[in-house]
Amino acid sequence: MSATASHASPQRAALPTGDHLTGEVRVPLALYAVDQVQAHVPLVLSRREAEDLLVRLADLLAPSTRLVGVPR
Repeated sequence: MSATASHASPQRAALPTGDHLTGEVRVPLALYAVDQVQAHVPLVLSRREAEDLLVRLADLLAPSTRLVGVPR
């Protein structure tokens, strides 16, 4: 499978789960080659990794008031 033609997406109708004791978070993913499903795998994150990802995603999804091309 070519890296340029492959991608991962959250599995449809599958929700992330978390373990309150360990903090582990599992996000069910579907791996694709172009538009053909190749596999279903969980993305397993530690609590810290999940928190960092959440902060980064929130930053990417927030309306931006910064100028284009100006680094933060």
